[in-house]
Amino acid sequence: MNKIIAFPQVGDYAYPITYLLKHIVRAETLYIPHISSETIELGSRYSPDFVCTPFKYTLGTFIECLELGANVLIQLGGGCRYGYYHELQKEILKNLNYHFTYINLVTEGKTDIKKIIKQFKKIDPKFSILKGLYYLFITKNMVKYMDEIDEYIRYNIGFEQEKNSFLNLKKEMLNSFSKTKGYFSLKRKYRYYKNKFKNIKLKNEPRFQVGIIGELYTVMEPSANYELELELASHGIAIKRYTNATYLLFEKKKKVKKYLKKAKDYIKYKMGADAADNIGRCIELCEEKFDGVIHIKSSFCTPEIGASLIIKKICQKYDMPLLEFSFDTNTSKVGMKTRCEAFVDMIEMRKENEKVLFRN
Repeated sequence: MNKIIAFPQVGDYAYPITYLLKHIVRAETLYIPHISSETIELGSRYSPDFVCTPFKYTLGTFIECLELGANVLIQLGGGCRYGYYHELQKEILKNLNYHFTYINLVTEGKTDIKKIIKQFKKIDPKFSILKGLYYLFITKNMVKYMDEIDEYIRYNIGFEQEKNSFLNLKKEMLNSFSKTKGYFSLKRKYRYYKNKFKNIKLKNEPRFQVGIIGELYTVMEPSANYELELELASHGIAIKRYTNATYLLFEKKKKVKKYLKKAKDYIKYKMGADAADNIGRCIELCEEKFDGVIHIKSSFCTPEIGASLIIKKICQKYDMPLLEFSFDTNTSKVGMKTRCEAFVDMIEMRKENEKVLFRN
């Protein structure tokens, strides 16, 4: 039987993951369906009621992929309950009479290289470690380049003169990256597109800067936050977002110490997942005098529930506008848009009042 691999959808990272799998194992990688209302309905139907929302999104994606012919499922784990998804999801899918191989690469936020090699050899007995390392190196750089350019896009997309300039060029870039033949080819493409993004014409308008913090899946997967970033950009907001794959894979261990130190008046230890990071980030955004903070999480995300009260207290101390979202499968996009509009109006009014006080 031919091996057909599927994995959960998270932002645009399907491109580098597909690229990696395509080059290191002799198996087909399934095109991951974009998360839709049908995906969410499927995941919710077979999930425990009070499990966090990412569980439902990823379970729904797996069911759709199995229906499309996938027979190898890869779960990436995490540092909170996400790290235990594989056991429960595997049992649910087996009870639904699906037949598949389930591979979990990360447990409780930790990776075991020997275990990963063993798992890939299950997919392809001729898996080459040297070849795997070479394409892993390329994929690592692809992720870093994507995240760096995404940071530039977030800060500027709300000011493009021609609508969809950034999104169209980004789609072109991702398709080009996915056809990369080697590291130096990737590097040339990165420089080429970096220059093209910087040549996109922007409106010369005042910028309100807002920082987004919160639970990693809800922050990184647009369907999980109802495309919050694009909604903010439509109101002329420059966005700073901390959490991406580069941070989680390569920077977190070092930077979390900095955030814990910054948050020492509020917490003494890690709170699980990114909760401690987000408290430190909130303080940093307040100190850097951003115009607002948005804290987002999935419903029933225990670490972020614990961080929420502290984040409110910090924003009150610094007189910082705070908007909180708790997303679940019943969240209304209209409600999200309405709250964003009110938040932007509040920021604009505060800025106008500051100008009046300054003139007087």
